[in-house]
Amino acid sequence: MEQQHPVPGRPGPEPPPLEEPTEPRGPLPPKPDQGGPATVSPTGQPTGADRAVMAQGGEYLTTAQGHRLPDTDHSLKVGARGPVLLRDHHLREKITHFDHERIPERVVHARGAAAHGVFRGYGTAASVTRAAFLDKDVETPVFVRFSTVLGSRGSADTVRDTRGFAVKFYTGEGVFDLVGNNIPVFFIQDAIKFPDVIHAGKPHPDREIPQAQSAHDTFWDFVSLHTEATHHTLWNMSDRGIPRSYRMMEGFGVHTFRLVNADGKTTLVKFHWKPKLGVHSQVWEEAQITGGADPDFHRRDLADAIEAGAHPQWELGIQTFPDTPEQTFEGIDLLDPTKIVPEELAPVQPLGLLTLDRNPSNFFAETEQVAFHPGHLVPGIDVTDDPLLAGRLFSYIDTQITRLGGPNFAQLPINRPHAPVNDMLRDGMHQTAVHRGTAPYRPNSLDGGCPFTAGTEAGAYVEVPVEVPAGRKVREAPASFADHFSQPRQFWLSLSPVEQEHVISAYTFELSKCYEKAIKERVLRTLANIDPRLCGEVAEGLGLPAPEPSEPLADVVPSPALSQVGREWPVAGRVVGIVTDGSGDLESVRAARQAVLDQGMVPLVVAPTGGVLGADTGDPVTVQRTFAAARSIEFDALLLAGAPAPAADAHGARDAKAGSGDRSGDAGQAVDPRVVLLVGEAYRHSKALGGWAGAERVWQAAGIASDAPGVVGGGDGRDVLPEVVRLLTRHRVWERFPAAV
Repeated sequence: MEQQHPVPGRPGPEPPPLEEPTEPRGPLPPKPDQGGPATVSPTGQPTGADRAVMAQGGEYLTTAQGHRLPDTDHSLKVGARGPVLLRDHHLREKITHFDHERIPERVVHARGAAAHGVFRGYGTAASVTRAAFLDKDVETPVFVRFSTVLGSRGSADTVRDTRGFAVKFYTGEGVFDLVGNNIPVFFIQDAIKFPDVIHAGKPHPDREIPQAQSAHDTFWDFVSLHTEATHHTLWNMSDRGIPRSYRMMEGFGVHTFRLVNADGKTTLVKFHWKPKLGVHSQVWEEAQITGGADPDFHRRDLADAIEAGAHPQWELGIQTFPDTPEQTFEGIDLLDPTKIVPEELAPVQPLGLLTLDRNPSNFFAETEQVAFHPGHLVPGIDVTDDPLLAGRLFSYIDTQITRLGGPNFAQLPINRPHAPVNDMLRDGMHQTAVHRGTAPYRPNSLDGGCPFTAGTEAGAYVEVPVEVPAGRKVREAPASFADHFSQPRQFWLSLSPVEQEHVISAYTFELSKCYEKAIKERVLRTLANIDPRLCGEVAEGLGLPAPEPSEPLADVVPSPALSQVGREWPVAGRVVGIVTDGSGDLESVRAARQAVLDQGMVPLVVAPTGGVLGADTGDPVTVQRTFAAARSIEFDALLLAGAPAPAADAHGARDAKAGSGDRSGDAGQAVDPRVVLLVGEAYRHSKALGGWAGAERVWQAAGIASDAPGVVGGGDGRDVLPEVVRLLTRHRVWERFPAAV
């Protein structure tokens, strides 16, 4: 008999409909290949109960206490635009339970890397905030943690995902945490939906696959039914989803914050981190190779750059907006975390410089135990009524209590404030402070009245006394939150042709990993409301018809600041591979290596074997990579000092990569196939190539024309390097990526 589902991988026991189901029904049964634990008592006695009673039941959504719920998309607020109410028990239960789903690693942002550094204020912020750490030449210690969102601690660095960009400022007024991402918008507008989007993005709960990626049915099922996620999803499918390096990654505070200056005047702002090296990405094939060849690529890159003295730097800047009752700017709702304000409308004004200059000495004690919280604020910085931010203000502290074993996580060395603490908090798990005194309460006389409250003049943190809009208790969103397509269209139209090609490729790849046709068709409906070409190209790649838009295409103005292509950047910290067989002119290798160092870049010598070259010359050259160990993904450019012949280990039994490449020519002219593979990949990924002393034979073996864009020849490395450096300022040789017309 013909099998009903011959292809494995179906996410559920029956195919989903194209439209969102509306008729109540109970939970679906398990798939035929699924079982469950035996039904025994806590003491191991068989109960005889049906295994199904251990699963969820009922056709309606309820609280953990069995109360049926009318809505789970909107927090309880004072009016559609008002603040979220603490009395929202459903929000608290849903978020609290979500916060406690994983121990001990973070539920999200589990895979991370971090570094210490210093922030120096420019003194340009006084007109908008009294935050003292932004005063001119004030230096504040910082600890910065970068991360991926979806993967576990053991996942790979270069997956397509949003990255966390969290900065802990140890200011003299207390800790300030700016907890953001490398994408300026988020998938949802209200924190009550955060468990939903993460549950959708995480691995399928039955198989725990796929790990650390969104290319699966549950993610696309959610975002295609929940179109407020469209803007963030499009950013994720762009090159922003696969950064070249943490050092070359932009950061955003995502939410709108409220600043207050010394005179009490308030200003609404959005925070930006601008990397001095520019915003750059990997290409998709490069990211996939990296995930296999070096899954620790980003954390290694960050640590190696700091160790090499190429200290990463970012400027902190703000976009400013008048603090009006409407909290909008140029028609953009500033409380909607799925929206940006284009930099052409509100330029980013620099406030200070962040430099990372020290690696952690213990990954667990520092990187793993650091605890961030958006509510860690200093005088001069306050929050707004953004409903996503409101949930984060509750969620983070609850999460830290679970992860770090109790309420005293602030006493861990990495979390300790660099300002005096007298909080009257006592006892609890992991209490390491030895408190003195008799009266941890106020008012008191037994301890002389200490501690005393402070006024604004003494540096107290005082919340801005903003007017709260009156209204009914409702679970609603303001009408302005309903526009889900105009800004995604603006982002798409702001990208260069090559970046648009990468977006098309990303959507096609991700959706091809989905099992259900209905989900793919639903995503195409969303893409049709962004751009007909985007929708048509993805549909063609999936072998499906392209639907028509369901609403008129938005009339938007492109924002050039959203594109990563078209500008030039410093090359400090870039990694240049110098390939040699060690038998040629080592003087040219030495000269090239020194020239790379002189440019502030990192040279890695690649040779047939490890050790040193020219040991008997008095000036040996250390080898950092062998032909067997090197892969193109770790180099930003390659310099070839000749055409290395096949090394002794260049055979398939020793190194499978030696089975690739071209050995054409006689024995004296053949090129090591690992070098051919190295160069071919670098060329395919549009990296600059330079060579001398017969390097053209490597180009020929790799099928590369010597006059191709970004291929530079010369007499030696010093002749070649200036042009290679010029090409590196643009990150890639973009001309090698022909875009469709």
